[in-house]
Amino acid sequence: MKFNQLLKRPSRKPNTVNLAGGMAHSESEKLELISIMLTSFLGNQFYRSGDETAKRLAELVNRAPDKEFVAKAALYARREAGLRSVSHLVAGEIAHSVKGEEWTKRFLDRVVYRADDVLEILAYCMAVYGKPLPNSLKKGLGSALTRFDAYQLAKYRRSSAPLKLVDAVNLVHPPHTEALRQLMAGSLAPAETWETKLTEAGQSAKSEREKEIRKAKVWTKLVRERKIGYFALLRNLRNILEQAPRLVDDVADLLIDRKLIEKSLVLPFRYRSALEALEASDVGSSGRQKLVRALNKAVDRSLANVPRFRGRTLIAMDCSGSMIGKPMKIGSLFASVLYKVNDADLMLFSGDARFASFNADDGTLSIAQRIEAKAEWSGTNFHSIFQRANRSYDRIVILSDMQAWMGHWTPKDSFDRYVDKVGKRPRIYSFDLAGFGTLQFPEQEVYALAGFSDKTLETMKFLEQDKRALVREIESISL
Repeated sequence: MKFNQLLKRPSRKPNTVNLAGGMAHSESEKLELISIMLTSFLGNQFYRSGDETAKRLAELVNRAPDKEFVAKAALYARREAGLRSVSHLVAGEIAHSVKGEEWTKRFLDRVVYRADDVLEILAYCMAVYGKPLPNSLKKGLGSALTRFDAYQLAKYRRSSAPLKLVDAVNLVHPPHTEALRQLMAGSLAPAETWETKLTEAGQSAKSEREKEIRKAKVWTKLVRERKIGYFALLRNLRNILEQAPRLVDDVADLLIDRKLIEKSLVLPFRYRSALEALEASDVGSSGRQKLVRALNKAVDRSLANVPRFRGRTLIAMDCSGSMIGKPMKIGSLFASVLYKVNDADLMLFSGDARFASFNADDGTLSIAQRIEAKAEWSGTNFHSIFQRANRSYDRIVILSDMQAWMGHWTPKDSFDRYVDKVGKRPRIYSFDLAGFGTLQFPEQEVYALAGFSDKTLETMKFLEQDKRALVREIESISL
């Protein structure tokens, strides 16, 4: 039976070419689906346009034999990972491809987190498939609309958009609540958002000085009465610092509020964007430092579930040119927080690899910035990780878009030589930051992970006990 057994072993040979032109291993369609959904905003990426990603995602949805799993993945992406556009696309495809199933209506109701999710799902369906709309879509989205109060409907009514919330009500015919009745009657009071209040303050002022005073009053009311959303707060830290510097302590308290952080579904790289905006301001150095410290506390709290591994860990951060933008911002942040809480070495790789050392007591955001500052933005050489590693590890965590091409072949042989050299075979975590659909190791030999959210790191804790932890977590969602 010796050679008969060989037939059961999956091949370790590369079986595809990645988008960079290098040899690679294909992913199962289920893992590729998850990877796209947890890393994509359906915008342009280094190797693929937003339209190409959307087309590939639609193909995967329609080819998937298990449509319930696809629906669960969309719920996970929207409600746990905070990713919107991919969930809208999947909802539209599910509505048009699944007929006669009871769970479809429930899914289309639950995938709606904000009122404008209804508009985006309808806009996708009408642009791609036209009318008539499937009954399950109308029932599910109609049920979702009944959950929103007058403020939420007013905030997302989108009066100047091609598809307005009033149009959505006319299309799906939800049971009318009092808030929906007011929307349709045109008697819904305007939502007093931070944007409208600041606009009113600016328009009613008779001088620049009066405008400054009025805007400071608006920020004071919004912050002290907690009437500003967490994401809006992050986006406006520089504005508040410059227009209402007396609020710094109040803003810092809001930033580190655990309940607000958990409810917000803010993606961790947003903290990097907020930090960069603050650093661009030349106003109030003491106040700015208070907010920087609060941001570091906030990101640590948002990533409180980062895994603490036993043994020694190597974190290999891809710093190649294709990582510019969101992949690098989230990858450097994840690398930073893993480095801080584990017994870990940090390696930066692109055309070659080199170790980098930072003070683990420094702020998470500061370390992430310094990682990015050290990036060489050249080619992608996975072999260099194992050629430069000079000691044994219990695990190697690779944060990358997985689009290696230098050396042409995948790094299996380099990895095997490394194992022979150190006398220990580490676990390989393949952490996908782009969702391009290929791996540098066979899927069955790595602990595969993908995502941009804090939920991704939480799932990472369970991978050593179960390689399919991410898939199983999605499978456990009830419809």
